[in-house]
Order: sequence, then structure tokens, then C-alpha cells
Amino acid sequence: MTSKKNTKELNDNMTTQSIKPRLTVDLQTLADTGVQRSYRKDAIIVNEAEIGDALFILIQGRVRVFSADTSGKEITLGIILAGDFFGEMSLDGGTRSATVEALEPCLCAIVPNARVLAFVRENSEFAISLLQTTIIRARAATQAARDMALLDVYGRLAQTLNHLANAVEGDDTPKPIIPLITHGELAAHVGASREMVSKLMKDLERGGYVQVSTRRITLLKKLPLRW
Repeated sequence: MTSKKNTKELNDNMTTQSIKPRLTVDLQTLADTGVQRSYRKDAIIVNEAEIGDALFILIQGRVRVFSADTSGKEITLGIILAGDFFGEMSLDGGTRSATVEALEPCLCAIVPNARVLAFVRENSEFAISLLQTTIIRARAATQAARDMALLDVYGRLAQTLNHLANAVEGDDTPKPIIPLITHGELAAHVGASREMVSKLMKDLERGGYVQVSTRRITLLKKLPLRW
């Protein structure tokens, strides 16, 4: 007879397997040539400014890419999910452009730069995919720099919330932000203090624009251009 504990573990394993993201064929092939390493939640996987000698393929988990100044102030540059990769900006042997932190337990395949570059030479489709991802991330970094220079804190917060909720112009249906993001994480995204972000979120909640619960943030309607 199967115990309740064993049944729960079996169900948990089946659930984990069923939602485990799949790598593309090329990424899986490349990952198979690397070394797998696990990271606990909050572990720093790579450090900004250190010499980069490998590409990281994220098999399981979720990571945050961020930059920090000497006082410890941080700005989040992006969140990378399982099935994707990071560290491509150091394929030239240069330094890391950002720090990467595990938001939950992660499993990565670490592939040396030389092996990645050899794979790129032999696989034109992967080379194009790598180039496209690099362009998308460079464009996002440019947009983030523009927002920091031209938008106030509310404007950056609204941009971030719309992006995280995949908001589309003209669609006023409620949009949940999944997974849950804390006010502290939002503050790091927009480059502001947690207190300022919390105040703005409270104002938006009172105005009926967002709904905040312990499990998620939901955009209820289009956010105003100014606050």
C-alpha cells in the first residue's frame, strides 16, 4: 500500500515534471556538453565586472539580472526563466556586464565560451537565435536607460507593471502579474526606494487601478500616464 506521504511526493514530482520548461533542441544539445551545477535561492551565480569564461543555460529555476553601485543601490535589468540562457555578453572574453542572482533554487548547465563559439560556427540557426536574443536584451537595456533619464518614478513603475503583466494597448481586462513580485523587487526594477514604490502602489490600489493580495498583483484597468 502507498502511504499518503509517498503519494504526495509522487504527485509533487509529476507536477514538477509536467511544468518543467523544455530547452530548444540546440540549447539542449549545447547544455549536454556542459557541466550541471545547482544554486540555492539568493545565491550569486555570476558577479558584475568579473571575467566571463562560460555561458549559463538555465534548466530549472528563475534568476534576476541586476547592477549595483558602490553604495549597494541596485537596479534590476531583467528576469530570466528556465529554458533560456545568460552570460552571452562575455562570449568575447570580456567582463560580466551584470550580476545574476537565483530567485529560487536553480539548475544550470555551464558551457565554456570556446565550446559555445565552436557550436555557433557549426549551427547557423542557433547563431541567429543567439544574435536575436542579444539584440532584444540590448534594446531592453537601452529602453531602461531612456526611462531612467526621461521618466519619473511613477512613469517607470507604470512601465514595469505593464511589462510584467503583458499589458496590451486597448485591452482593459484584468491582468495578473505572475509570479508574485514584492515591492522591494519592484523598487529594484524601477530604480527607486521601496518606500516610494509602496506609497505609489497604495495610491494605485485606492484608485482602483491595481489589486494587491498576498499571492499576486493584478492590473484592473489601464494605468494613467501621470500620477
